Amino acid sequence: MKYGFFDDANREYVITNPQTPWPWINYLGNEDFFSLISNSAGGYSFYKDAKFRRLNRYRYNNVPMDNGGRYFFIKDEDTIWSPGWKPVKTELDSYECRHGMSYTKIKSVKNDLEAEALFFVPLKTWGEVQKVKFTNNGGVTKKFKLFSYNEWCLWNAEDDQNNLQRNLSTGEVEIDGSTLYHKTEYKERRNHYAFYHVNTEINGYDTDRESFVGLYNEISEPQAVLDGAPRNSEAHGWSPIASHYIEVELQPGEEKEFIFLLGYIENPEDEKWERKGIVNKTRAHELISKFDTSEKVNTALAELAAYWDNLLSIYQVESSDDKLNRMVNIWNQYQCMVTFNMSRSASFFEVGIGRGMGFRDSKQDLIGFVHMIPERARERNIDIASTQFPDGGCYHQYQPLTKRGNNAIGGGFNDDPMWLILGNDQLYQRKWGFLYFG
Repeated sequence: MKYGFFDDANREYVITNPQTPWPWINYLGNEDFFSLISNSAGGYSFYKDAKFRRLNRYRYNNVPMDNGGRYFFIKDEDTIWSPGWKPVKTELDSYECRHGMSYTKIKSVKNDLEAEALFFVPLKTWGEVQKVKFTNNGGVTKKFKLFSYNEWCLWNAEDDQNNLQRNLSTGEVEIDGSTLYHKTEYKERRNHYAFYHVNTEINGYDTDRESFVGLYNEISEPQAVLDGAPRNSEAHGWSPIASHYIEVELQPGEEKEFIFLLGYIENPEDEKWERKGIVNKTRAHELISKFDTSEKVNTALAELAAYWDNLLSIYQVESSDDKLNRMVNIWNQYQCMVTFNMSRSASFFEVGIGRGMGFRDSKQDLIGFVHMIPERARERNIDIASTQFPDGGCYHQYQPLTKRGNNAIGGGFNDDPMWLILGNDQLYQRKWGFLYFG
C-alpha cells in the first residue's frame, strides 16, 4: 500500500493516508527549542534538553500507538473529529500531511469543513507556532466548537513518569485571558515556566486533565468535547493541561485563522514575579507579540524557508538520477542537521530520558553538517570537549543542560576520545577551505 510521495519542488514528503505503518515523524527547530511531530500531530517539545526541560507528555510504546501531542478537537453538530485524524480517528473526507524543512502542515476535510494546521519553530524562538485555518467549503453556515489540547510534562521527563507521590501534588497553573500558564515548581526551585496561547478571545478553558477528559475516558473521547462545553477548571496538583475553547461561525466560503503558541520562558531570579504569586509575564508577552497575526507568522515561515535555502545551497549534486539528487541535495543534509541538533537523543525510539547526547555520536554527526554551519560545529566541538575528564576519558553520553553523564552507561569506551580528534580535524580542514573524507 502506498502512503505518500516526495514533492521535490517543495522539498516535502506528502502523506496521504494517516494510518501509516508506524508514526512518520518530523523534527522541528534549529537552535534551542525543538519539537517532534508525527503525521497525526503526536509528539512533544522541549528546550535544549529532552529530559530536563520537557514541556509536554508523550506516551511511548503505548496502546494505541502515538498517544500524546498537540491536538485540536472539532465538534461540528454531532460529529467530533481532529485534523490529524488522531486521537479521535473519525473517518475523514480527505487528509494530507506535508513534512517539510522544519515544518509540518496537516490538512483535512470533514462535512465541508476544511481544517489546515501548520506547525513550526521559528528561528531564534523558544516556542512552537501552530497556525490553524478553517474554511467553509459548503453552501450553508457552519457553527462548530474548537477545543485545543496540550498536556504538560512536569519538566523532568523521567521523574514525571515515576514520582507520582510528589508530582500529583505539584501541578500549578495560571489563567490570564487567552493564555494558559504552566508554572509547576516555579515558586519552589525553578526560574522557567511555559504557556499555551491563542490570538483570539476564548469562550472557556480547562487546565485540569480529569475535568476535561473524564477519569475513565480515553483521550479520543474527552468528556468536555462530548458535552460541547468546557469546565473552566483550574489545576491544583494532579495532571495540568492547557485547553482553549472557541466557538466559531463561518459563512459559506469564509475562512478564519487562529494562531496558537506553545512557549518557554526563563526569568532572572530577581525578576521572577509580577507580584506575590503571579509570574512575571513580560517576556511571555514579548514572545506572543511576535506571532500574534497571520502576517507575522507567514514572515517567520518565510525566514525559516530562506534559512534552509541557504543551508542546502552550499552543497548540491546534479546527476541523471532524480532519486540520488533528492537524497543528497535535500533529505540526507536535512537528516544531518537533525542529528546535529539532537544527536539521536530524542525521537519516538530514543525517549530523550536516559540516553542524552552521545559523545562519540555527536562527533560523528559533526562530520555531516560542518560544511553547512561551521561556526555552530565549532561550538558543538567545544561543548563536547568540555565534558572530557582530566585523564582523557569521558562520559559516553551526557545531558545537554547539565553536561553530566549517564552513569548507568558510564565511560571507558575506548573509541570515544578518538572521535574528538577526527572532529577537530574536520573543523581545521573547513577553516582552511577544503574538506577531506577518507
